[in-house]
Amino acid sequence: MDKEIKKLLAQIVHPETEQNLVAGGMVEQIVADNEKINVVIRLAKTRDPFAVKIKNQAEELIRTAYPQATVMVTIKEGGTAPRPEPKQKTTTGGIAKVIAVASGKGGVGKSTVTANLAIALRNMGFRVGILDADIYGPSQPKMFGVEDYLPEAVREEDTDRIIPAESMDIKLMSIGFFIQPTDALLWRGAMAVNALKQLIHQTKWGTLDFLLTDLPPGTGDIHLSIIGELKIDAAVIVSTPQQVAVADVIRGVELFRNENVNIPVAGIIENMAYFTPEELPENRYYIFGKGGARRYAEENGVNLLGEIPIIQSIMEGSDEGSPAAGIDSRVEKEYRQIAEKIVEKVLKSC
Repeated sequence: MDKEIKKLLAQIVHPETEQNLVAGGMVEQIVADNEKINVVIRLAKTRDPFAVKIKNQAEELIRTAYPQATVMVTIKEGGTAPRPEPKQKTTTGGIAKVIAVASGKGGVGKSTVTANLAIALRNMGFRVGILDADIYGPSQPKMFGVEDYLPEAVREEDTDRIIPAESMDIKLMSIGFFIQPTDALLWRGAMAVNALKQLIHQTKWGTLDFLLTDLPPGTGDIHLSIIGELKIDAAVIVSTPQQVAVADVIRGVELFRNENVNIPVAGIIENMAYFTPEELPENRYYIFGKGGARRYAEENGVNLLGEIPIIQSIMEGSDEGSPAAGIDSRVEKEYRQIAEKIVEKVLKSC
């Protein structure tokens, strides 16, 4: 979508410089999805007399092309927009497959699912890493008991490389390593995006079969940024059975299915699907409702990868820094079945 919007903006010529907005380096930022399009245009001259005209032209062109979206064009004055930087050197060349783990809303256990999926893949013999991209609520350091890890950097090819944490044979990088647990990460979108780009491209990942990216809940700038920086091979959506959670799944699925994103959705995982007491192993209690994610999957042509029950060791493992799939055979079995389906889908799409 960004390329199409740039083509539209290239039609607008500044009357004084006689350059179009794109060629003149005046387009500073484009953040776009199906619902919202935000464009920042920077003009060199303070109090540019053509600012309002250019803003109106840009908004009209974009609204005509994308009538379903809310369009906002911001004009900044003074200084020129930075020229595009040369393509960044990256450490992601040794990563074979990238899987995005997402959720439509918070509180569904997405980070717990990511951690246990990583362990299940490791148990299957794969080399696995996790990028904790939930930049406003990083959980993976606690999940793996490495909250006190302080990343070091090494100099390679005139670039600093960040050494990831390693726990249970999983390589792990998180913004949580760079902030205090009590800090409120009140970053503007651009700051958060820049931090994530650094973690993606400067972490010394080495050779990995799978990199799982633990995305923030919902859809937004962070998601679009990661999609632009990493070649994501498949997305997994995590939900709980409640209708309110399933309703939010739709937005997550449609983000990845969008023609401008076009990332295959491997399927949905229904977390906290039911509770079975140890003393009554044949009983299932559907505390949060029954089968909401399954119904959505069946009605919308999405695969249901599995239903994860409520098991006490899952909660305890997250709190104690040891994902339950590594210590509880019941949990490992549930996650291995899901991991096998994901691997089959990802490798089949190659």
